[in-house]
Parts: sequence; C-alpha cells; structure tokens
Amino acid sequence: MINKIIAIQGNHPSTLNPITDTSIFLANEIQNKNYKIFYYDPKDLSVINSKITAKGFFIKLNYNNKKFFKILKKQNLDLTKCKFILIRQDPPFNLEYISTTYILDTIKNKVKIINDPTSVRNISEKLYSAKFLKFMPDTIFTQNIDEIKKFFKKNKKIILKPIHSYGGNDIHLLNKFNSKFIKNFIKKHDHIICQKYLPKISKGDKRVFLINGKIVGAISRVPKIGSFLSNMSKGAKPMNTRLTIIEKKISKIIAKSLKKENIFFAGIDFIDQKLNGDINVTSPTGLKTFYDLSKINLAKIFWKELKA
Repeated sequence: MINKIIAIQGNHPSTLNPITDTSIFLANEIQNKNYKIFYYDPKDLSVINSKITAKGFFIKLNYNNKKFFKILKKQNLDLTKCKFILIRQDPPFNLEYISTTYILDTIKNKVKIINDPTSVRNISEKLYSAKFLKFMPDTIFTQNIDEIKKFFKKNKKIILKPIHSYGGNDIHLLNKFNSKFIKNFIKKHDHIICQKYLPKISKGDKRVFLINGKIVGAISRVPKIGSFLSNMSKGAKPMNTRLTIIEKKISKIIAKSLKKENIFFAGIDFIDQKLNGDINVTSPTGLKTFYDLSKINLAKIFWKELKA
C-alpha cells in the first residue's frame, strides 16, 4: 500500500466546515481513487532519528453523514511513505508555520509537497503583491505613521490590513485619521498594508483559482449589507461570476509568476478589476463553493494536474 497515502497538514477536521472547506473537498476526491487520507496538526511534526514523522490519524470522509469524518486509526507516520503532502493549515503565518516549512524542506525531494514548503516560506501572501503594484489600488506597506498620514491625506478613505493575518481578520476602514488607533495597530502587527478604499467592494470581489499556472475558475463574494469584507467567513454571499479581459490578463501574469516560484495552487482576489494584494498560497479556499455554484469539480483538475 506504499505511496497510496495523502497526508494533510492542517487544522483538526472537527474545526472545519465540510460545506465550504477546500481541504476536505480535495481529500474526498482523492479518497474516491482509493487513497488513504492521513491528517496531522503542524505541532505534531517531528524530526526523530533523521526521520520526518507526524503524529496524526487516518480518516475516512463521508459528506452524507452528519459527522463527515471518522478517525480510523492513530499513528506516528514516517512522511516519506506518502505520495503527496498538502500544506493546508490556516495562517497566521507565524514561526510555527515557518518551522514546519523548514522541516518539510528536508523531504521534498522524496515526497511531492503542495505547495512547495520553500515557496510557501518565501512568498508572503501580502508582500508578494508588491511586485504587482501597477495592477492594484494605491497601496503602501509600512510601519511609518507619517507615511500613513500622507497616504490618508491623499486617499481620504483607506483600508488597513495586517500582513500576516487571514480570513478578513483585523481589517479596518479609516474614514478619519486616528493616530492613537494606528499606533496601536502597528504595535500589534508591525508592518501593515494601507490601501485606497474601493467603494465597488459593495458589489463583491472576485476570487480567481490558479492551478499549475492556469486560471481554472472564479467566484464572486458579495459582502453582507453594511460590511466591506468579502470573506465568506464574515458573512459574504458567494455567486457565479465571469472574469473581465483585464482580470484575465492580470491573472495570467500572476499565474505564470507563481508557477515559476513552484506554487501549484493559489487564489488571488480582485475588487473593481484591481488586484487587492492577497495572493493566497498557504491554504487557498473556495473550491467546494465553486463546485456548489457551477457543478465544475476543480478537485479533479487539481489531482489530474498534480499527477501530470
């Protein structure tokens, strides 16, 4: 049975919502091809006697059951016995995240790891977009309060985001300059993103899925009334969408750049045809939602491209 194992480094399945979760969707698809699914938490990764092991469990998934997963057996697994390892834990991108990439780096010539751990470490989800500022709303990355003040004066209404957070957490809209608030925000998050507010967010953003350097699909996510957050975890409503010529052109440029960096699976976001600067490479989501809206199964494409 060697090599018919897929390991997922991720958050415990009991914390996941099967209705929207991409890790479960990907795992379920490959389980149907008689692969075994092994789940482990990042904290359970070890280097013991020169072996990279993970203390986790084999699971069986079933979307039809109220409890969608069943733990079959717990094991301390030598990860080189796997065919693929998926890095799928949620950020925040912290030192634990970085440590796991260093550990997995040592076996990536023996097991295919998605996304490549070196690339996950090198590509900061927000800072990587600094290469593509010409496609973005006016944006700066800084800890300097004077620069933020200048930026606010110029743009009147700005969004503040931490660089290493996720899921729409800690994002603030500034209508008036509040230096005390900003100083505390910087103290908590170090470098932050400041971005010109785009009012068309009320009509929704677009999440574009990139697999192996190709655009494979997109959904729109419309914030709930009174909100500017398009994350589904913040109550946004997903909808079918089509990409404009401009969005396709930008997506192709980024897809090509990410493929060169050994990123196999990514998600990028647009607001009003502008890249919003979130280039999701650590644990991109939305495939299950895309399937529910379009009946197109990108998990099939994911595994087909991976095996190719």
